[in-house]
Amino acid sequence: MLTSFSSCVGRVKRTLGVLATALPALLAAALLAPAAHANNVIVLNSGEATLSLIDEATQQVVGAKTPTGKEPHHLMATPDGRFLIVADSVSNDLMFVDPKTGKVQKRLENIEDPYQLGFSPDRKWFVTTGLRLDRLDIYAYDDKTETPTLVKRLPLATMPSHMAFSNDSKTVFVTLQVSGEIAAVDLASQTVKWKMKVGNTPAGLWLTPGDKYLLVGMTGEDDVAVVDWRKQAVVKRIQTGKGAHNFRSLDDGTHVAVSNRVASTISIIDENTLTNVGDITGLMPGPDDMELTADKRYLWVTFRFSKHVGVIDLASRKLIKTIAVGRSPHGIYFFDRAPVTAPNGA
Repeated sequence: MLTSFSSCVGRVKRTLGVLATALPALLAAALLAPAAHANNVIVLNSGEATLSLIDEATQQVVGAKTPTGKEPHHLMATPDGRFLIVADSVSNDLMFVDPKTGKVQKRLENIEDPYQLGFSPDRKWFVTTGLRLDRLDIYAYDDKTETPTLVKRLPLATMPSHMAFSNDSKTVFVTLQVSGEIAAVDLASQTVKWKMKVGNTPAGLWLTPGDKYLLVGMTGEDDVAVVDWRKQAVVKRIQTGKGAHNFRSLDDGTHVAVSNRVASTISIIDENTLTNVGDITGLMPGPDDMELTADKRYLWVTFRFSKHVGVIDLASRKLIKTIAVGRSPHGIYFFDRAPVTAPNGA
């Protein structure tokens, strides 16, 4: 009996020892599980067709990369915030993921060449640019079923890329990278109202408060073009850095950031004075898309040419953290973010 009891005690001790050894690893695995996080940063690795998840609080990659369709470049939350839509441009589909965890929920196939995507402020229209197909696809959007229904495939050469909606939801502005133009498209009639030349390789678009001016990131130059879109005239050019590309509101009612992809800097533009009030330097090559934390203290940015994401402290305007992700990281999003104060939702 004593031998049996001693044997039992020994087994218990060995079991407790195994648990003591394994418990830290089990806890770490649980903490790193993507679903456990309420606010994963979602990053699209366009060069390898994957999605990376980063815990915003710890700034560490969590879990394995999630496969996407081919060339996922841009993403956009649905108007009700239930899903985040990832546009897989080459595989011609949309992937709906949980905006908090990044977990894939469903796919919508036969959406041709969705490079950039966006919703009109009134939620009636869903629009995609066909970068390869020289086309703008306009869909009616059903809020209840969250289903886009194709209304018009509008030829729009050459190389339509980024877009911005007017606040009244009547017009969507689109940059045409190869022809060096912007186009204004009437959503109700699905027709091109006008085109105008702006310079070399226009990309990101941003409307200043009250839709007064349209800002255009000139990726083939070193400036942001200021367009009086009602008069169809470039009224000013704001010097930023080579490869001015995309915008993100800093949500203070005054400033918007623009990434300079070739200069590897980010410029801060005053939307009222239309001036560059400062540059963020010391960055990795290829800053592209940006996201702002809910407390407005940190600007996250994808480094397109560096396989990394960076975190910038806006108070000091310094890069304080870099995080390795996949090849050619492009779109970035997190659910708990500062509001976007422009109808293009960038």
